[in-house]
Amino acid sequence: MSRKAALHNLGCKVNSYELEAMQQALETAGYRIVPFEPGADVYVINTCTVTNIADRKSRQMLHKARGMNPDAVVVAVGCYAQVRGKELEKDPAIDLIIGSDRKGDLVQELERYFAGGGRRTDTSEIRKDREIEKLETDRAEGHTRAFLKVQDGCNQFCSYCIIPYARGRVRSRKIADVVQETERLVAGGVQEGVLTGIHLCSYGKDLGEGEDLSALIRAVHQVEGICRIRLGSLEPGSINEAFVKNMAELPKVCPHFHLSL
Repeated sequence: MSRKAALHNLGCKVNSYELEAMQQALETAGYRIVPFEPGADVYVINTCTVTNIADRKSRQMLHKARGMNPDAVVVAVGCYAQVRGKELEKDPAIDLIIGSDRKGDLVQELERYFAGGGRRTDTSEIRKDREIEKLETDRAEGHTRAFLKVQDGCNQFCSYCIIPYARGRVRSRKIADVVQETERLVAGGVQEGVLTGIHLCSYGKDLGEGEDLSALIRAVHQVEGICRIRLGSLEPGSINEAFVKNMAELPKVCPHFHLSL
């Protein structure tokens, strides 16, 4: 009998994308996805740490999962797990701790646990990472809109913000990789793609010349079957006249920018 897995997401649209990717990986491995209710064998909480409230909600959901099935495997994944991993190791309610750039290890870590491997923390010195983790989706269950994660990390290091410590430095996906994923999503019925990242305006800063956000949007625009393109949050300082003119030439780009103020 296949094991039952329940997943719960906290936080941003990038987290939503990554949760979908983890769910699809679990399904491929033979797990049965069930609602986040009592009776699951595995509970995966994709945590957030952007505020102290997010920290508290992450802890609450982890303990709620343990209460729903004391015999289940409770997995803390993501930003809170990355930053507070040492604290979570002391919490008997949590079995596996997986950092922000190790979400692709979820199935492997579960199989190791069920084979008798016991509790484990799978995190890294994320600020030293220079390659973006390979996480992909090929469908958006029951939806015609899908998020596409194209970038991770932030180099700003604002004094009030923990994100560079939770997500690391800027790392971008190759344009060809994003186009291929868009084509798979379109084949699965998706008509609208939302390009998202932790610091979307920094897309391509770690790539070669010519691979910037405008070039990425143009490449996605050329995918046959994609009808609309939206963008995640952008910084006002990164929006200049040339960028706006470029977007105005692309009819699939929705005429709306969400600016972080």
